[in-house]
Amino acid sequence: MNRLIQLSQQIPIPDPRPTVAYTPVTLPMKGRPPLELRVTAPVLGHGLPIILFSHGHGPSNYIPSKDGYAPLAQFWAERGMAVIQPTHASSRIGGLTADTPGAPFFWRERIAEMRAILDRLSAVEVQAPAIAGRLDHERVAAAGQSFGGHTCGLLLGARLHGESFKDPRISAGVLLAAPGRGGADLTPESAERFPFFDVDFESLTTRTLVVCGGKDKPHFTPRGPDWFADAFYEAPGAEALVTLHDVGHGLGGIAGLDAKETEVEKPDSLEATKRLTLSWLEQALGGEALHWKRGADLLQQDLKVLGAVVLKERYAGEGAAV
Repeated sequence: MNRLIQLSQQIPIPDPRPTVAYTPVTLPMKGRPPLELRVTAPVLGHGLPIILFSHGHGPSNYIPSKDGYAPLAQFWAERGMAVIQPTHASSRIGGLTADTPGAPFFWRERIAEMRAILDRLSAVEVQAPAIAGRLDHERVAAAGQSFGGHTCGLLLGARLHGESFKDPRISAGVLLAAPGRGGADLTPESAERFPFFDVDFESLTTRTLVVCGGKDKPHFTPRGPDWFADAFYEAPGAEALVTLHDVGHGLGGIAGLDAKETEVEKPDSLEATKRLTLSWLEQALGGEALHWKRGADLLQQDLKVLGAVVLKERYAGEGAAV
């Protein structure tokens, strides 16, 4: 227990259990080096839900890869999830070279990498013998931060210029500080540089949680932190919006402790992010629902200083914090 965490420890979660991690797990991919993964899962238990985690395109030379985001991945795994983290093609140290078609963002390749994991789950298990036969291939969620949220949004059903990338094997998603609308909502320079941000969230029907930082500062748009909440207000499948008040793009430190991506360290906000995403994933993947309900209620009542929750079924017009 981190003694710096005070308020968010009230949000209920299961007790932690020992975990096992395998890295690197590799998957061959045609015409390029193998995809490297990290797999973290509980030591015990069967029928484990699978979380595919897509990293962002941050400034660190180390963290945006399969070994980053330990605060989230380890936390989820300690409480019953099997977390699979690829080193995407866009990773500075483990990705593809700058002269490879699609560089430097490789947004299509990132989608292909996530699909390759789903196609080859049995091959992943062979390389991780302690979890072999213990994964539930029918309960899969995709979660991603920043550019990883863009990747997951497309897999969850958002369309880009009319093209669909939805993968029906994914039944739930978590978008953490994910980009909002593109096109006219961007600065002219950003609209030209990032045409792949021009997504249509109206086709995103998969169950989704959207998480934002109340002090996030988007560099691509003249809009404020509300830009990162666009998916919630426009995607039919987006069920809930969590806004952590006093943090920005790193949500208090999800990319890694003392990481370059973490513009401000807020242990309570980070813990709230971990606990709320876990409890939402639990109920979205067919598990315990009371933890999520209790956590959302606490943010409305005793923990208002930490953040706010908006639920889609009570959203009308201006939105309703619950």
